[in-house]
Amino acid sequence: MERHIKIFDTTLRDGEQAPHCSMNPAEKLEIAKQLESLGVDCMEAGFPISSPGAFSSVEMIAKNIKDSQVAALARAVQGDIDAAYNAIKHAVSPRIHTFIATSPIHMEYKLKMKPEQVLENVKNAVSYAHSLCGNVEFSAEDATRSEPEFLVRVFDTAIKAGATVINVPDTVGYSLPEEMYNLIKYLYEQVDGFDRVDVSVHCHNDLGMAVANSLSGVRAGATQVECTVNGLGERAGNAALEEIVMAIRTRGGLFGGYTKINTKQINRTSRMVYNIIGQSAAINKPIVGRNAFAHESGIHQHGVLAARETYEIMKAEDIGITKSKLVIGKHSGKHAIADRLTEMGYKFTEEELSSYYEKVKDLSDKRKYISDSDLEAMVYNRERTSGTYKLESFDVHTSQTESSVCVIKMSRDGVIMEKVSLGDGPINAAYNAIDKITNNLCTELLNYDIHSVSDGNDALGEVTIKLRSGSRTVTGRGLSTNIIESSILAYINGINKLIELE
Repeated sequence: MERHIKIFDTTLRDGEQAPHCSMNPAEKLEIAKQLESLGVDCMEAGFPISSPGAFSSVEMIAKNIKDSQVAALARAVQGDIDAAYNAIKHAVSPRIHTFIATSPIHMEYKLKMKPEQVLENVKNAVSYAHSLCGNVEFSAEDATRSEPEFLVRVFDTAIKAGATVINVPDTVGYSLPEEMYNLIKYLYEQVDGFDRVDVSVHCHNDLGMAVANSLSGVRAGATQVECTVNGLGERAGNAALEEIVMAIRTRGGLFGGYTKINTKQINRTSRMVYNIIGQSAAINKPIVGRNAFAHESGIHQHGVLAARETYEIMKAEDIGITKSKLVIGKHSGKHAIADRLTEMGYKFTEEELSSYYEKVKDLSDKRKYISDSDLEAMVYNRERTSGTYKLESFDVHTSQTESSVCVIKMSRDGVIMEKVSLGDGPINAAYNAIDKITNNLCTELLNYDIHSVSDGNDALGEVTIKLRSGSRTVTGRGLSTNIIESSILAYINGINKLIELE
């Protein structure tokens, strides 16, 4: 009988720890709801003890998610465990995830504990967590560099104390696939009760082995994989959810199992996460990269046209990439737009549909047809803040020989403000004018990126920027056929996020 391989998504916790990948509470909730639609078995919502903001975000997610388990991370100390439980106690299916390091180097230099002290800590922490919540996951940090015999004692202690999930992390991405396979096999043979709990693997990608190591763990008997959308995570990242899921789906016979992931939501989930953190997929990224289903070689093209299976082992439709049979344009009504968005896998409120309809009408005055990429960009670039500042108008003068000049008019709480500034180019001039209005709230522009959403010289231009104010870093986005306007909208969007974090 095929096994159910559970997907534990940690995009909102481990993924967000990646540099410049922070999200505000509204964005976290949006991703959490999409992960629920994707069908993840469990999502790790965050590390509640780390800050009041982290606690409230986890609590908000726990209260809103109904069809997936919600986990919170905690070190193996009572204060962390209390914070984790209090943040997730309102979840339909809560899980406390507690951990402690078990490798010699971590115990000596980080914990400054002897092995027996670590064992005592495991016993106390898991027992206490179990007294609060029936679903407790225990992780042995740096498990793949731990002494195997000691790891057996650690897991044996955790299971006896009430752990329902045992996680074997390759914390620094050190392991190779054969080593991970052998370790999981060894633990099944040596740990009493290992076959009565969910056995999980959590692999980092420092050597590019995260997906391979995770799948080797599954082949050896693991029943849960911990991963992130697009492989986000610290350093080189984690195992990529979309690669894990499609590997198991495509080669299910080899793994003897299946996941409950709705694969038609993969493309949408990937795009959403990339958009929110202000990144985009590498063109050759497996599953979700732009070239994943593209063929340029004549030999390949001929083969695919003759029989898709000659060079494609998956269908684009399987991950939610569809081709529209409806033409969206100037005369399309709300129903046509709603039908197309639904076909593409999007959910929306009546208010959001009205907003998309107005954007389609505006864009239709500038280009004849609206592509699926245009519709997606409208969905992803909707305002996710309270909209403290709003662009009213701008006027730019620029030339090759003189400094650019920009006049910006913005409003806040009904008050109109107008400033003029010079700059080295139109965008620099616009940003200088915005800084005057916002009292230089942004202290540093970390990154500016622009790309076209679709083809043609009338394509939408999507601008993504990263702003810093003190220790706070945010992503701003703007969308327009006018790249100066999209740049201004992105900057204002980032400013509004900085204000929201104050």
